[in-house]
Parts: sequence; C-alpha cells; structure tokens
Amino acid sequence: MTGKEMVDLYRSQGWVIDRIKGSHYVLKNNGQIEVIPVHGSKDLAKGLELKLKKRLGL
Repeated sequence: MTGKEMVDLYRSQGWVIDRIKGSHYVLKNNGQIEVIPVHGSKDLAKGLELKLKKRLGL
C-alpha cells in the first residue's frame, strides 16, 4: 500500500489533512494527529503500514 492510498483510507474514516510538509501528510481527527509519508508510488514499509492500520482500528 502506498502512502497516498493510506491517506485516502484515513480520509474515508473522517480524518482531515491538516498540512503537508515536503512528503509528509499530517492528518487530524478529534485531537489525534497522524503523520503519513508519501513518497510517490513507493510502498510503505510493512511495519509502518500495519501500525497505521492498527491505529485506525482495522
């Protein structure tokens, strides 16, 4: 899963893009903050992907 796909997944769960700095998207939802790296079409590392999905509750 790419970083852009992960951002889209978070946005579908109600998260909002707060800001973008370089290749890092900062998303917010109810006081929580999550930073997702988006490096073109490069896949996220498996550990990071699983961590982000776990925080979403998936």
